[in-house]
Amino acid sequence: MKPVDPRLWREAGAARAFLVGTSVLGGVTTALVLAQAVLLADVLAGAFAGRTVGALGPALAALAVVVAARSASAWAGETLALRAAASVKSRLRVRLVDHALRLGPGTAAEGELTVLATRGLDALDAYFSRYLPQLVLAVVAPCAVLVVVGGTDVLSAVVIAVTLPLIPVFMILVGLHTRARTERQWALLERLGGHFLDVVQGLPTLKVFGRARAQAAVIRDVTDAHRRATMRTLRVAFLSALVLELLATLAVALVAVQIGLRLLDGGVSYETALLVLILAPEAYLPLRRVGEHFHASMEGVTAAGRVLDVLATPLPAVPETRARVPAAERMRLEDVTVRRPGRDRPALDAVTLTVRPGERLVVVGPSGAGKSTLLSVFLRFTEPAEGRTGFADVPPDEWRRSIAWVPQNPHLFAGTVAENVRLGAPDADVPRALRLAGAAEFVAALPQGADTPIGERGARLSSGQRQRIALARAFARDAPILLLDEPTAHLDAASAAVVRTAVERLMEGRTVVLVTHDHAWTRAADRIAKIADGRLTVRAPQAMWS
Repeated sequence: MKPVDPRLWREAGAARAFLVGTSVLGGVTTALVLAQAVLLADVLAGAFAGRTVGALGPALAALAVVVAARSASAWAGETLALRAAASVKSRLRVRLVDHALRLGPGTAAEGELTVLATRGLDALDAYFSRYLPQLVLAVVAPCAVLVVVGGTDVLSAVVIAVTLPLIPVFMILVGLHTRARTERQWALLERLGGHFLDVVQGLPTLKVFGRARAQAAVIRDVTDAHRRATMRTLRVAFLSALVLELLATLAVALVAVQIGLRLLDGGVSYETALLVLILAPEAYLPLRRVGEHFHASMEGVTAAGRVLDVLATPLPAVPETRARVPAAERMRLEDVTVRRPGRDRPALDAVTLTVRPGERLVVVGPSGAGKSTLLSVFLRFTEPAEGRTGFADVPPDEWRRSIAWVPQNPHLFAGTVAENVRLGAPDADVPRALRLAGAAEFVAALPQGADTPIGERGARLSSGQRQRIALARAFARDAPILLLDEPTAHLDAASAAVVRTAVERLMEGRTVVLVTHDHAWTRAADRIAKIADGRLTVRAPQAMWS
């Protein structure tokens, strides 16, 4: 790791003012350290010479003022550094989420992004509040100490100047050894976070099939691997801190021995010896602290590097000019092939399909045949490895504005019913959307109606109610293209009937692609697409069942 990551510095942006302020305060702190040493040496030398308390009063008062000013400067510096960290974290977090949304869900693992956006960026506090300010002091303080010591005792300044470079040299060696360990530790943390998130999201399915205990064992193994990696990294950090402390102590001891021998011989005055002994540790202290904070900040810098790697991932190329064609006339796939990592067989194999404007296409097939992948291609969440689409020249954000999507398990956020319905359509007529979706009655029965909080993922609603809120969201969006994934799966008969009526109402006047296992939906289809092993065949309903 470089002393200052140039990519992270470029991202600092508005935080640079705070960082400049922190650097200025670092210089002020160094000046106060020197003043404190001079005053303390004067007071001790005067007391040794027999001066009275009254005579030492001005120096003692000045010393108290300097100590208080040094404390205030350190506090102000850390406050500015924490504000810089908060600014950079907020900027990176917003950019990461925005870029990840533009890239689509297939680019980076959800668990990895979650860890990066939360704990990963939070670890930057140590980098900005401790490491960077101390790095400034590590440059300014030793030089200032050398100047002051050199003006009073040249030999001591030479000893300090010769021994000072040893600490940065050992810091570089330790850093080279620690970097790989920290990156391995972070990779394990990402794996743990991603796996845990997947398990929590799929916990109901795991419990149904009796696999929850097996996954608990996997999490235990991954957690144990992360614990061992963390302990190895901490062991290196403690040992490196010991090495730096030992070097600094030996260097100060050399200064103390030679100044003590010369004091006995009368080669230096008592006040000069005191000043050198007080200032010598201050020359090494910033370098030692840089070594300590280096390890604490490395996790945050490693995570920030991963974030910047995601931000550097190019967005899908879109031609600058394109023909103005209605979205519903672009629902075309030509020899589209989609491959998944680790699988020999394509998820979609040379699929050619044209969905005509206003058509209702029902897609059927066994689990794992490629139905959801087909929807993912239409949603621009997955880009084909081969073939062409009719919407490739449309920016993904613009294309998705033409689509209303109702997934099998719709995500409802921890807001109110109205806020969830307005998602993507801020000016929507919520009561109308709820009425069309068949949700008006149960929403009216809620304690605060449409302003009732429903909890994360709609925890306070039943499956049927959540599905109807998702349909209301689609009504509010009023998009020309409608994509549905198993709209009535896992619902009881009564809820399925209400949802089916709402879906049939929603499909009117729209281009529809509906994925389902329920062959009852084929009665509402203009054509039926049957998919198996990634291959697609399209027929009229009568031909399919004849």
